[in-house]
Amino acid sequence: MAAEKNFTFICGSDDFLVGRLGQQRFDALAADVADEFSREIINGFAGNVGEVEAAVNRFRESVQTVSMFGGKRVVWFKDLNFLADTVTGRAESTLKLVEDLQQLLAALNPAESAVLVTAAPIDRRRSFPKWCEKNADFTLVGGDDGDGSALEGVILAEAKLVGATFSPDAMRLLLAKVGANTRLLVEEVHKLATYVGEGERIEDKHVAELTPNVAEGDFFEAAESFFSGDLQWTLAALQRHFFAGGDARPVISALQNRNRILLQVRALVDAGDVRIGQRGLEGFPKAQAAHAAKFIGVTEKSSYNVFTQNPWYLGKLAGSAKLPSLRRLIDNQQEFIGAFEEIIRRPHEQEEVLREMTVRCLAAA
Repeated sequence: MAAEKNFTFICGSDDFLVGRLGQQRFDALAADVADEFSREIINGFAGNVGEVEAAVNRFRESVQTVSMFGGKRVVWFKDLNFLADTVTGRAESTLKLVEDLQQLLAALNPAESAVLVTAAPIDRRRSFPKWCEKNADFTLVGGDDGDGSALEGVILAEAKLVGATFSPDAMRLLLAKVGANTRLLVEEVHKLATYVGEGERIEDKHVAELTPNVAEGDFFEAAESFFSGDLQWTLAALQRHFFAGGDARPVISALQNRNRILLQVRALVDAGDVRIGQRGLEGFPKAQAAHAAKFIGVTEKSSYNVFTQNPWYLGKLAGSAKLPSLRRLIDNQQEFIGAFEEIIRRPHEQEEVLREMTVRCLAAA
């Protein structure tokens, strides 16, 4: 039988996911401790080195305190943020305090104190997280920052809790509309499950109707429906957008951004540098090593540089429908430019201009 670990350590890039699992673990530990004075939560969130020192000192006092009635204590050192790659996290004084924290954790007696530590975000390259991984009951929540499969896991886990299921298209559209906001993803799952009713599957039409577009530019519903090749869905999306008082320019911008990315993906596919497979764009790291240096001056995330995009997102983008031909994508870009110029001439007919453009593009696809 494996030896009992001194403490529990839960970490990840998303504070919401880490905090939620931490609460579940703390509740389980606290259930075995009847004395409420033997349960303590210490806030580890710190904005500067002085606050780091104060938090570590409070934790030291807590774990060195003997229970009033001689029983086991439960201590949760919560929301540590000074283990991240930040100015505060890199400070020499902070690193010394983290060494002190490691010594405190190493000296714990699990028979006397059940200690839980939760931290987000965290720099896993440092020695302390590596030490925790070997010496604690260690859990990494949600994978790396921006990991799309982890976001899918959040949706599926929450849906299971409320007895709902998602179609693949519904999940893809939900991620497109909400992005990496885990709190909102959870809330949207509950809302959608309530709407469809117990035992019913959540479809993309439900997400399109009920979930707002809160993610950044690329994730407008009109762009999602347009590049799926579904004419009726795209026209309905445009109608909803303009009925809500929307403007044509962000829709055109979203279409152009998506089209630019697909143009670059199509070029890489045609050149044999990547292929669309079950797990997204296969060969993408090799293509990035070969071509990324050619994108001079475009290093921030941009639709002008395919190598600044999340590989998981690119795989979903390219694999969500049949990848258009290079000629079709170039024609799309010309249509978007023409639509923008037409809107200048017909400012009061924006919806009609985009509807006409959509019909021409999708009918020709």
